[in-house]
Amino acid sequence: MSAGRRAGLTAVGAALLAATLVGCGASEPVPEQAAAAAAVGEGGTTYPLTLANCGQEVTFEAPPQRVVSLDQGSTEILLSLGLEDRMVGTASWTDPVREDLAEANAGVPRLADEAPTYEVVLDTEPDLVTASFGRHFVEGGVAERSRFTGTGIESYLSPTDCDGDTSINGAWTARTSPLTIDALYQEIRELAQIFDVPGRGEALIEQLERRREAALKAIDASGLTVAFWFADLKTPYFAGGGGSPNLLATDAGAENVFADLDDDWVATTWETVVERDPDVLVMGDLSRRRWPGDQASEKIDFLESDPLTRNLSAVAEDRYILLHGAELNPSIRMIDGLEELTEGLRSFESAQ
Repeated sequence: MSAGRRAGLTAVGAALLAATLVGCGASEPVPEQAAAAAAVGEGGTTYPLTLANCGQEVTFEAPPQRVVSLDQGSTEILLSLGLEDRMVGTASWTDPVREDLAEANAGVPRLADEAPTYEVVLDTEPDLVTASFGRHFVEGGVAERSRFTGTGIESYLSPTDCDGDTSINGAWTARTSPLTIDALYQEIRELAQIFDVPGRGEALIEQLERRREAALKAIDASGLTVAFWFADLKTPYFAGGGGSPNLLATDAGAENVFADLDDDWVATTWETVVERDPDVLVMGDLSRRRWPGDQASEKIDFLESDPLTRNLSAVAEDRYILLHGAELNPSIRMIDGLEELTEGLRSFESAQ
């Protein structure tokens, strides 16, 4: 228990004891309402706290003290909430940490650039494991959620990965309705509640929403079509109509040429891309080097040299927008991506 939390509980306990002595005598038991008041955290969260989370119930008796985050998106939310002192491990990075979070992140151990093993996570002795994508919580991933629960470790999956009670990336299924920004704000709000810092959560949401509204001001990209290419040169991985890139396009008023496909991301062919011929190509510029085409420079070299793709309108007109991989995932970096997307679309609007 932290010194601040211990001091807060001591003050609450002293006040309750004084009220009990005055109202009913020292020999009488503490009233139920006084016991409930003692279970309220410093920020206003009442414990035990139980939340419905992607088809499971998660319960916290107190704010977690040792958390492992399995994805960059979850990590950057925790850092933005000022919880670096509770973080004992991170993993699955596509890009450098957001610049304003670099100092806070510097002291947090990185367990792996990709997904860590269950044993590596267990060695950190966490009381909570968070993830942005459900693929970590299935057989063949880091570990099923039940395995963590069996060792007394709670787990939390981002609502951005949940379609009702189903994990999109855990069950490899399509969404029944497209992702909305509210799912991201729900994640921020719930993590802030879990860690008893609800005020920080609301402040972060307000900041992100102000930036979002500013990015969308005076943008009208209704005449432009776009396609979002994440990675892979041979079987390109493009954004469908379910996930965060489609949300960015929709917010900006542009049309995602693969919006008719329900999946967040789809593996397609270059013949299909040429057939749909987007006005603008939004490309992931990833810091990882897992597959050919992870970096934007490799993507552009391919597009401009391949006899099929060099005839694309976006290639002929040099209409490229480059985003970090993290900005194409459902996370606080979506707002960074929206700012860069709208800036790029505005420049193409003015050139029309």
